[in-house]
Amino acid sequence: MSTRAEMLAQATALIPVLKGRAQHCEELRRVPDETIADFEAAGLYKISQPKEYGGYALSPLILFEVAMELSKGCPSSGWCLCLIGVHNWEMGLLDPQIAEDLWAQDSSTRVSSSYAPFGQAIKVDGGYEVTGRWPWSSGCDHCSWVNVGVRGQDLPPLSVLIPRSDYEIDDTWFVAGLKGTGSKDIVVDGAFVPEHRIHNSLLSFLMQDPGRAHFTAPCYRYPFGVVFGYCLTSVTQGIAEGALEVAEDIMRKKLHAYDGSKVSEDPFVLQRLANAKHRIELNRRAIVDAFGQMDAELADTGTLSIELRAELKWRVQRVAHDNAASVTDLMKAGGGSAMRLDNPLQRYFRDIHTATNHAFLNADKGAMSMGSVQLSGGDAVIDKMI
Repeated sequence: MSTRAEMLAQATALIPVLKGRAQHCEELRRVPDETIADFEAAGLYKISQPKEYGGYALSPLILFEVAMELSKGCPSSGWCLCLIGVHNWEMGLLDPQIAEDLWAQDSSTRVSSSYAPFGQAIKVDGGYEVTGRWPWSSGCDHCSWVNVGVRGQDLPPLSVLIPRSDYEIDDTWFVAGLKGTGSKDIVVDGAFVPEHRIHNSLLSFLMQDPGRAHFTAPCYRYPFGVVFGYCLTSVTQGIAEGALEVAEDIMRKKLHAYDGSKVSEDPFVLQRLANAKHRIELNRRAIVDAFGQMDAELADTGTLSIELRAELKWRVQRVAHDNAASVTDLMKAGGGSAMRLDNPLQRYFRDIHTATNHAFLNADKGAMSMGSVQLSGGDAVIDKMI
């Protein structure tokens, strides 16, 4: 069995490799095949995959720490690794037949997603008939299944699992940031989805997912909504840490263009660097501490209160936006040359602001939920959190 230390060591070794491929990744507008092969060889997709199907069933926090390292080298590659990896964790929450459908023949099968309910589902005999178009399915070129959100009359909030034979990929991914994620559109026209291939968001909110009785490793105790938020934010953490390392290296050597003075002696630059380092380090601790809080409450009560979940979702949204603010400060410290396309700071800047535009990291909505909890208790935010 692989350990946290082994996973992190392999991720750290890949940082310079990913830096060397970052421009190529952007030009491809998807993660390069050789990077996918490197991730497979290192076992990174298997970190939180059920052991029964070739995975390591480790905590999603370890997956997120790995994604932080990878995102220092190439944010788009880190983003896709983390999302596909968290889908492998998600499958441990669902009907165990889904894991059998995915991995019985090939334990390396990968799933992309687009959870927003842009599709329509009609209940039919034995399952659902699904039609729709879903944007932003990161890493879909390297996946053979997709998990997409649907609406339907008298149906709870659902996402459904669909094999590659039943959907098309429409190349719509022409963007300013996270260019290499290949987050293209998924198009489905009347696909049949068996009854068991669903993720019921209401059951996840109630922490009554059907897979919990079968997949009993500790990593499957956590609620999907909170874990998915930390998945996205962990990539912003890696981007911010990568940007800080690059900025420090640049500022050690750089001279001011106008007077030739050392940038390393500029008090305004030093202040921005110090403030960014402080905020970024606190944010990593906040991510790790969140899992410590969940572990403590799960050990004490066997579940997680609505109040704690609302607080953690709000916190992770704030962490992501604080990381983006730090990278913006580093860009300002870098001056005009930071905007040159051969300067990696501009990639971190573009990518982190694209990441924080993800709907799940909407800090304004998170603040509303958190404020409601503060004033009215957890019952006030049930509808907002599902």
